[in-house]
Amino acid sequence: MTMSSIKIECVLRENCHCGESPLWEEASNSLLFVDIPAKKVCRWDSLSKQVQRVTVDAPVSSVALRQLGGYVATVGTKFCALNWEDQSTVVLATVDKEKKNNRFNDGKVDPAGRYFAGTMAEETAPAVLERRQGSLYSLFPDHHVEKYFDQVDISNGLDWSLDHKIFYYIDSLSYSVDAFDYDLQTGKISNRRSVYKLEKEEQIPDGMCIDVEGKLWVACYNGGRVIHLDPETGKRLQTVKLPVDKTTSCCFGGKDYSEMYVTCARDGLDSKGLLQQPEAGGIFKITGLGVKGIPPYAYTG
Repeated sequence: MTMSSIKIECVLRENCHCGESPLWEEASNSLLFVDIPAKKVCRWDSLSKQVQRVTVDAPVSSVALRQLGGYVATVGTKFCALNWEDQSTVVLATVDKEKKNNRFNDGKVDPAGRYFAGTMAEETAPAVLERRQGSLYSLFPDHHVEKYFDQVDISNGLDWSLDHKIFYYIDSLSYSVDAFDYDLQTGKISNRRSVYKLEKEEQIPDGMCIDVEGKLWVACYNGGRVIHLDPETGKRLQTVKLPVDKTTSCCFGGKDYSEMYVTCARDGLDSKGLLQQPEAGGIFKITGLGVKGIPPYAYTG
């Protein structure tokens, strides 16, 4: 695969304050994503190019498919069900009740239908916050919540290996992509270790997804890139640079999951930065990567 065949285009100039959690919904040929501080869940129809937006009552940090229909989302410190038709939310569970300054950040559904998501302290500026206030949680299909660990700075990207035996996870300010042994039956994790440490110019690891070859793709906040990693060797295979600095997350979608969608932020850019990066906060599509992703799992509760 030569780099020259890779094409990067801004398919939606959404001007997200902080776009996150891209998610492909095959049934509607749509990309879902959130704008965290704007409290919006958005759905971009890739055929009509139209966007629908639902506003919720607190910062919304991730969205996922729900087997029963509609979606689930992490809103403030709540796991919620989201009915798209009437734009209503129902709280399924609440976490971090004693931490009034916390909110959820990135979340994703595991291969058994549990919704994993972690928390962080609300930022005073991008990536500036009270440290070690966050935890990692999972919402089980029966709506009970399990807490895995605390002392998290910024709970971020997550995904599972193709054989479902490894859980990959990013706590952004550790500048590391970590792996855990994973028990799909119980949802238990153990044996934390680092599989990749970020280089200085790669900046802050943010959202992450896996491809059909079991390799990871990590969006680098302030690094303006998505990096392609081999978690078994700890080597970086490829760097894809974007025309915006604050790349936040990535997912595969489109026909056969052969396209990559990347979200980004404009909060934290000054007027000069915004002039240099007019597409900041938009949705980017990358084609020609030569690898496909896997469909997202749906929450089964």
